[in-house]
Amino acid sequence: MLKERLEPKVISMKSEVIHWRRYLHENPELSFQEEKTSQFVCDQLLSFGNLEVTRPTKYSVMARLIGTKPGKTLAIRADMDALPIQEENEFEFVSKTPGVMHACGHDGHTAMLLGAAKILSSMKDQLQGEVRFLFQHAEEYFPGGAKEMVEAGVMEGVDMVIAAHLMSDLEVGKVGITYGPMMAAPDGFFLTIKGRGGHGSAPHQTIDSIAVGAQVVTNLQHIVSRNTNPLDPLVLSIGKFVAGEAANVIADSVEMNGTVRSFDVKFRETIPALMERVIKGITEAHGATYDFKYLTGYLPVINHDEVTKLVEETVREVYGEETISYEKPKMGAEDFSAFMQDTPGCYFFIGAGNEEKGIVYPHHHPRFTIDEDALEMGVRIFVHAVFKILT
Repeated sequence: MLKERLEPKVISMKSEVIHWRRYLHENPELSFQEEKTSQFVCDQLLSFGNLEVTRPTKYSVMARLIGTKPGKTLAIRADMDALPIQEENEFEFVSKTPGVMHACGHDGHTAMLLGAAKILSSMKDQLQGEVRFLFQHAEEYFPGGAKEMVEAGVMEGVDMVIAAHLMSDLEVGKVGITYGPMMAAPDGFFLTIKGRGGHGSAPHQTIDSIAVGAQVVTNLQHIVSRNTNPLDPLVLSIGKFVAGEAANVIADSVEMNGTVRSFDVKFRETIPALMERVIKGITEAHGATYDFKYLTGYLPVINHDEVTKLVEETVREVYGEETISYEKPKMGAEDFSAFMQDTPGCYFFIGAGNEEKGIVYPHHHPRFTIDEDALEMGVRIFVHAVFKILT
C-alpha cells in the first residue's frame, strides 16, 4: 500500500528537515532580501535530481517534478521570509542576524516543502501529472511575493494549489481545516488631523487635534458596531496615535495609522467611504482639517471546498479523525490568496504548539518557536496529498 511505501521515506527525512529548519532559523532574511535563503533552497533542490529548477523572480524559487504519466498539476507553496524582530530565545540555533528572526514559522514551511520535494523527486516514475514546488519570498511585506510570482507565470497550467502554516496556538498533532473564508483581507490607513496648536492653559485659542483625534478613534468603532451588518466580519484597529511633545502644549496635529480586516470583497469596497464620512464630519465640526489615505492590501484567503475536502481526506486517511480540528476564520492575513485567484486551492494549519515544552508564544513574538515534531507531520501530509490529488 502507498502508506507503507511512503512511511520509511518520511521517517528517514526527519533529521534532515530539522537540520534545514535550524539552518534557516540561524540565517533569517527579511522580505525582498532573501538572497542567501533562495540560493540555499535552489542548491538543495538541484541536489535532489529529477527536478526542473528555475528562479521566477529575484528572490523566489520554483521546482517542477513531471511524472512519467500525464495528469493534473498540483502546486505546493512555502514562504521563506523572516521578520524585523530581535530574537529572545536561548536555544543553540538562534538567529545570527541582529534584529531579524523567523518569528512566524516560515523556516519550518521551507524545510517541510524541501523534505516533500526530496521524497517525491525519488518517486518520479510513480507520479501522474506534475508537482510544482513554489518557494515564495516576501509574504510579510506588502505587496507580497505571491503576486510577483503569479505575474511571472508560476501558476500557468496549475489545476490546484495548497499550502500549510505552522501554528503555535494549535497543539502539535492537530491539523486545522477551514472551509470557505479562512484569512481576512488586510487593508491599512494613514490619517493626519490638523488643528491649531497653542498653550495648554488657553485651549479656547486652539483647535485641539488630540481631542478631535480621540473622537475620531471612538467614532470609527461605530462603523463596526452600528454601520455594518454584524454577520459581515470586520476589524478596525488603530495601532498608532502620535501627537505632541510637551505636557503644557496643545498639539498642532495628530498622526494615526491602523488596519482594517474583512472578508467580503464588495463589502470591503464600502469601508473607506464610511471611514471618511466619520472623519470629515468630526473634523469639520471642530474646525480641523485632515489628510486620509487608505491602502488596499492582500485579498482574503477563501478556501475552495473541493480542494479542502481532498486535504481533509488526506489527513484523515494518514492520521485519523481525531487529528482534524475544524477552525473558524481568522482575521490575520496571507498573500497566498494571490495563488488562488484563478486556481482552486486550500490553505490549512499544522499544529506546532506544545505547553509541556514551553512552546506557547504567539506568532511575531521574540520568543516564538515551533515543536519540530510538526515538521515531519507537514512533510507526510504534503507527500500523501500529492498522491491523493494526482491519482
